[in-house]
Amino acid sequence: MSGARAARVLITAGGSGIGRAMAEGFAAAGHQVWVTDVNADSLSDLPAGWQASVVDAADEDSVAALFAEVREQWGGLDVLCANAGIAGPTALIEDIALEDWRKCVSVNLEGCFLAAKYAAPLMKAARAGSIIVTSSTAGLYGYPNRAPYASAKWAVIGLMKTLAMELGPYGVRANAICPGAVEGPRMEGVLEREAAAKGMSRDQVYEGYASGTSMRSFVEARDIANMAVFLGSDAARLVSGQVIAVDGHTENPDPKV
Repeated sequence: MSGARAARVLITAGGSGIGRAMAEGFAAAGHQVWVTDVNADSLSDLPAGWQASVVDAADEDSVAALFAEVREQWGGLDVLCANAGIAGPTALIEDIALEDWRKCVSVNLEGCFLAAKYAAPLMKAARAGSIIVTSSTAGLYGYPNRAPYASAKWAVIGLMKTLAMELGPYGVRANAICPGAVEGPRMEGVLEREAAAKGMSRDQVYEGYASGTSMRSFVEARDIANMAVFLGSDAARLVSGQVIAVDGHTENPDPKV
């Protein structure tokens, strides 16, 4: 994105959590922001000037309609943050229902694929652009009790690297951010479910995650947002095909006490 003008930035699942922090980061840097979310309530209190759409990231008709609107209103797209995702079930592999597996993979992987599929023609036509996918440290290690989520997040990295190769000749970059344990409601749900699955307290699991990093800390959504703003900027003009963890350096992906 050029420093000479405001970039056009689309963020899926931008109504709350990491996506909302990304939108705030890009907006604070002076760029145009368009956020989507499957939950209409999360889009009800957005700052003035932001555009928003209720979109099911894993539904192609919904995504196609979104990008048709983006093309009509903006005429193109400079930055895509393919951020939509869900935690999925926390259970041993033998206890995971196929329906729950498919739902987790659909949102996390197919949602990323669909966003990239419809963003690519806009960026190729402009011969410029940045696609930023939200993976996870679960996409770097095996995570017990999180098979669907970890599998999808590994696959997202493979998709990103393929996008970098396909789109690079058109001046379009693709990178993946791998957040670690991020403070917030979604992680609280993971902590509670994992505590129940392991017969531990929530605080024990929390401490296990924090002590599994060299910096002994969870990260905040704004830390992820700061990296996204960098990857979308001209300062990262030759950064592509990269997997960047923002996690305080995860040493132990299986939290124990």
